[in-house]
Parts: sequence; C-alpha cells; structure tokens
Amino acid sequence: MRERAKRAIAECRRIAEFTEEPGRTTRRYLTEPTRAVHELLRGRMESLGMTVRVDPVGNLHGLWQPANSCGKRLLIGSHIDTVPNAGAFDGVLGVALALEWVGIAQELGLKLDIELVAFSEEEGVRFNLPYIGSRAVAGDFDLAWLALKDADGITLESAIRGFGLDPALIGEAAFDASTIGYIEPHIEQGPVLEAENLSVAVVTAIVGQTRMSVRFAGQANHAGTTPMRMRHDSLAGAADWIATVEAMALRTDGLVATVGKIENQPNVGNVVSAASRMSLDVRHGEDSVRKAAVAALLKQAEEIAERRGLKVEQMLLSEQTAAPMDARLTDFMAEAIRAAALSVKRMTSGAGHDAVVMAARVPSAMLFVRSPGGISHHPAESVREEDIAASLEVARCFLERLGREFR
Repeated sequence: MRERAKRAIAECRRIAEFTEEPGRTTRRYLTEPTRAVHELLRGRMESLGMTVRVDPVGNLHGLWQPANSCGKRLLIGSHIDTVPNAGAFDGVLGVALALEWVGIAQELGLKLDIELVAFSEEEGVRFNLPYIGSRAVAGDFDLAWLALKDADGITLESAIRGFGLDPALIGEAAFDASTIGYIEPHIEQGPVLEAENLSVAVVTAIVGQTRMSVRFAGQANHAGTTPMRMRHDSLAGAADWIATVEAMALRTDGLVATVGKIENQPNVGNVVSAASRMSLDVRHGEDSVRKAAVAALLKQAEEIAERRGLKVEQMLLSEQTAAPMDARLTDFMAEAIRAAALSVKRMTSGAGHDAVVMAARVPSAMLFVRSPGGISHHPAESVREEDIAASLEVARCFLERLGREFR
C-alpha cells in the first residue's frame, strides 16, 4: 500500500497548487482553479476506466461498473474546496484516497459499482452556506439558495451558470437509488489520534452544535472612583461566566464548549465595562447532552447577572443536530481496522463534514486518518505516509468484508 499512499499524498500536494492566491492555497466554490482540479481528477478517473461527469452544482463524479456488477453502488468521496490559506489535505485527501479505493476494488474483483464524488463545496466560504455539493447529491438543495450573493455581489445562480452548468437541472445531482452507502475518508483535523499514537479511527457520529450570542449589560463608570462592591462590571460578569463554560466542558465527557469571541464596550482601560457580548459554541455527539449543557450554561449566566446587578441577553444563532453514522457500516469499518492489525478507536468528529448531510439520506461511515500535530485549516497541515498506507489496508479489508455481502 506504500505506493498507493505516496501517490495519494502527491495528488493532494499537486491539487494544492491550484489556487486563487499565489503563494497560498485558497480555492472557493466554482472559482477558476476548480476547473484545473477537475481536469486532473478526470484524467485519473478515466485511467481507472471510470465514466466521468460534472453535475449541475459542479460536483465531479466518476463511476466504475464492473462487468459482473451486482447492480448496487457504493459512494465514496469528500470535498475539493478549501478555506483561505489552507493546507493540502482537508477534504482533498478523501478524494485522492477514494481513487485508491477504486483501484483496490478492481484488484479484488468487487461486484459493487463504485461512484467517486469530489464535492465542489463544503466549507461555506464563498456564499456563507456549507455543504452545497453534498446537499445537491443528497437531494436536499433549496432553490431559494440560488439568490445568495458572495462578497463580490455574484449570485450562486450566476456562479453556477458561469461554470457552464444549468441550475435548473440541480435535481439531477441526486444520488442513484441503487446506492447502499456513503464512505468518507478524512484527516482527523484534531490531536486525539496523535496523542494516542494511532493511525486511524472509525467515526461514530459527527457532533451536534449550538452557536449562540450572550450579552451581559452593566454600567460604565470611572475605574478609579467606583468602589469594587458598587460596580456593575459587564466584563467581570462575562469572565465569571466564561470560567463556568470551561468547567462544565471539563466535567462532561465528550462535551466541548468554547467562548471564542468577545466584544466589549467601551473597551477602555480606565472605564468599568458597560456591555460585553460573547460567542458560545457547544458541541457533543449526543443532542440530549448538548442541549442540557446549553440550558445549564444559560441558567448560570442569569444567576451571575442577578448576583452582579447585570442584565443578560441570549440569542440562538444556529443549531445543528448530531449526525450518527450508520451502525452496520461503522461496525464493518471497525472490523476492517482490526483485520488490518490496527487498534480499533471509535470517536466522534468535532468538525462538520459532507457526511453530516449524506448520513441523513443514505447509510454513511467515516474513516479518520491521523493529523500530525493536530493541525488543520493551516498550511502546516500534513499526513504521514505510513498512516495513509494503513488507511488503505483498512480500505482493502473493508471492501473485502462488504464484497461478501454482495457476491
């Protein structure tokens, strides 16, 4: 598997050169570098004997159908867009690995059809809407989104037409009815596998998320003349509450909670703060745990405000339910990891992936590969050849196991 691993890594690094910004990798939805990525991947797909097409939202599909096909289809893939100043492997590695999965399936004489999909958009950078590609494939695309505009005032509809596609045909992007499952190989984008010295893990669920804005309102006053016990300091109240956010996450297994942004008024060194607004991001693999944590944190905010003579306002910005992976395919993946003589690690994903959307429509599973240093969404993002080779050995074992189901 080493040669396959080397090829997949080289593919990712080559694709990273297709960028909107010289000197750094930035590739937003349907910008010109997407065409270069399509051309490169099309060549690889055709060399594997795959039939290639671009669907109406710009996803690139390659379909391999063996002569003795059983008539069922496995979908494998990930995304090819990036965040600004990205690394080479987020999303793209899943596409490069999917090409190797096809090659392995051919070597095994698998009777399943395999469709590779390189989703055109996942990050939500250009139109502030994530999962455009997978929403269309999942048959969950809202045509009202065509009116969305990017920073240059270009509508989503215009971007699609400008790429030579017809938004009126978006319904044709939906996955084939013969599809039995969706598999997404992906870098972990975190430090867990690195900390445990593991090459791969099977994902059990993609966490649900709650994003809120919380604002403490107090009274601005002179920092030198206002006694401490007579203050209504919004920032002190905010700091008190931020500590409770961290404490709750530390004592709740699997919960992550983050206050990553603060806006403070008047934000002057010698003035007691009048108003402090914070972001709140809470994630967990079980929605009930996440919702209970959010409710408890908001109650604590109210108690802190009352104790300090402040007012508190809360606003829900977004909420995403957890996306559990298919139990059967996840067990198959765990069995494949064991069959590859690797330690089986089951974990949730704290980041969103196209599998969030696909799992709602078709049985789905994810395979994580170690992210050295836990670094992602950064030029220093990397992978280890031995980990990629291990993941491909898992792929071989998984396809062998799945092949026995569809002889």
